[in-house]
Amino acid sequence: DLPGTPSFPTQSFFSFSRTMDNSNNKASNGNAPGSPKGWNPSSWKNFEILQQPEYSDASKLEKALDKVRSLPPLVHHKEVDSLKSHLADACLGKKFLLHGGDCAERFQDCSKNPIENRFKIMLQMSLIIIWGARIPVIRLARMAGQFAKPRSSPHETVNGQKIASFKGDNINSFDLSAREADPDRLIQAYFHSAATLNYVRAMIAGGVSNLHDPSKWNLNRIRDDDLRREYERVIDRIDDGLQFFQAIHADQSESLKSVEFFTSHEGLLLNYEEALTEESKTGSFYNVGAHYLWIGDRTRQINGAHIEYFRGIQNPIGVKVGPSMKDADLVELVQKLNPHKEPGRLTLITRYGSKNAAALLQQHIVALKNVDIPVLWVCDPCHGNTETTTDGRKTRNFRNMMEELMITFDVHRSLGSHLGGVHLELTGDDVTECVGGSEALAPENLGLNYETFCDPRLNYTQGIDMAFAIADKLSLGKKIDLRSKSFDRS
Repeated sequence: DLPGTPSFPTQSFFSFSRTMDNSNNKASNGNAPGSPKGWNPSSWKNFEILQQPEYSDASKLEKALDKVRSLPPLVHHKEVDSLKSHLADACLGKKFLLHGGDCAERFQDCSKNPIENRFKIMLQMSLIIIWGARIPVIRLARMAGQFAKPRSSPHETVNGQKIASFKGDNINSFDLSAREADPDRLIQAYFHSAATLNYVRAMIAGGVSNLHDPSKWNLNRIRDDDLRREYERVIDRIDDGLQFFQAIHADQSESLKSVEFFTSHEGLLLNYEEALTEESKTGSFYNVGAHYLWIGDRTRQINGAHIEYFRGIQNPIGVKVGPSMKDADLVELVQKLNPHKEPGRLTLITRYGSKNAAALLQQHIVALKNVDIPVLWVCDPCHGNTETTTDGRKTRNFRNMMEELMITFDVHRSLGSHLGGVHLELTGDDVTECVGGSEALAPENLGLNYETFCDPRLNYTQGIDMAFAIADKLSLGKKIDLRSKSFDRS
């Protein structure tokens, strides 16, 4: 293969029917076959649970969940196993995980251009990292199901009136007049996820992801001329290498025409997740609503419902690790979620904030040194660096995010560990939600195109900035030289 060119096989993406009768999903007593002791898809109901919506009509909720149970899987368990195999390679430093996408998807963005833009930024970022670092990249999108968001308070005050907080389109509406939790939105979430997945798969099958056409690289917003020229130099080299393959007809390989693209979301609403849980022919249980799910920092209680549900599914899973994570709790979580020491099974997604990253990451790596359970370490430089402007907008400073990411790389290397991936909230659109980056967005620019309903996202240019910085760090400046360039553009 041409160095730096991805060589992933084409996936069999389509799944038409359940592999089991859905009534078997809901065993109430004993163990589910092929599952941990005492676990079944509904055993989480015996544990304390946080961050769940309050529905006023229990019968309407059950009717909606029954409908979700009756629908076909969104992903196939063999795709899930394929992703786990890739993540196992990332644990060994053989691949790098690029995990990114919206803070919270909106139903209104389930349309052609937004989906294409999210797909394009993930593809282009992965090409930059592959070329610069000479390492295969696993593309995992916060997409096709990332609707719900945990909130710090179930209520907010608007114009002096106390109303329910917006918790995501699969729960309630951003519209102030429709904040009551509506079970029918769970069904809508399924169909919006299915439509998104269908179009992504159609793009891959139709050749939109063809690596000979990383089209529409848009570097017009980069203010630093030297930095833009360095980006253009690298992109020209990527294109030149791919054109060479085309000239010698090596481009006919399926591995150069297609990419693997996996989906994920935070597994927050456990009623919904249970409805999408099915048993395979081997007796193991898979969540077929996404290839990968993660547990948020607010719902990772060791004896809580989310840990109970996640410990029984075969999907690769992640856990957000923030400043409040105690060493003993981290060790117990890792032992509970990956008792069979399976590589690729468990990802620890650190999110400390730039000021806390060095000390806390070192502490947590050391805590797991003697546990002898493989984990994939991933950095989320976004969530720990959220701040609020004087006019009340949530934003993130690109400099702080970049600082946390670089610190994380360095701490891992200093301890003989390695950073296996990055987790980013981003969009392929030209929004103005995070300050800084090569675009030099200032706080006063945020109002130009501030669209998020929840947390601020990196825009297209800032995503490209991140990809170049990651490739530079992984390659130690051998292929991409940004050491003399500055991202401190806030």
